[in-house]
Amino acid sequence: MFSAQDALIIGAAMTGGAINSVAGGGSFFTFPALVTGGLAPIAANATSTVALWPGSLASTWAYRKDVSSHGGQLPQLAFVSLLGGLLGALLLLWTRNETFARIVPWLLLTATLLFAVSGRAVTFLRARSHGAIHPYAMLAGQFVIAIYGGYFGGGMGILMLAVYALAGLSDIHAMNGLKSLLGAAINAAAVVTFIVAGVVHWRPALLMVAGSLVGGYFGARLAKRVDAARVRQFVIATGAVMTVKFFFAHA
Repeated sequence: MFSAQDALIIGAAMTGGAINSVAGGGSFFTFPALVTGGLAPIAANATSTVALWPGSLASTWAYRKDVSSHGGQLPQLAFVSLLGGLLGALLLLWTRNETFARIVPWLLLTATLLFAVSGRAVTFLRARSHGAIHPYAMLAGQFVIAIYGGYFGGGMGILMLAVYALAGLSDIHAMNGLKSLLGAAINAAAVVTFIVAGVVHWRPALLMVAGSLVGGYFGARLAKRVDAARVRQFVIATGAVMTVKFFFAHA
């Protein structure tokens, strides 16, 4: 039977899918909605990861031609992404719900701040890096981000774009393509881990898959008509509200 809770979950997924297609930050909507719907924090995080994964696959397909330009280092980046995603997911499963609930506000705060300062931060770092970072440094950065992505993932795409910018990439389409592919790899490892561990709640997950695909489709169609800066402001405001909410909930 369809309930108000189902409507909340679908609405959050549609918003998250649309936001991901324009600016990123969809997990700011899906994760809190699942917690509000009664899921424990770890189950909510795992379910949100599973629900948003099909959207990342769709983005990867859309950017397939741009990704092909990265040939040389792509296998190594894919490997560290899968390994890091697996380790992050296992780390989440080893964390107690009570501990994760205390960590979540800080993760949301970090992700919100990263989202807010990402553009200026990348410009600042590139100006002081005196050229591109070493390829091994790029691999190390991707591995650390992958662990974080498997564990929580909010702001993961922003971190990847920052590393790629420091590595000397400048074509935003190529960067987004690489981010989509490696993000899908990170989440693939996490999704398999969460499913095997049995922590995914399938009813809300499937509702969110449907909602995120619809939102992602219409979000992509509207992307060129929407002011991306205003969308970013909306995501930042949402992240700030959710951060405050979770801090007060677990004070």
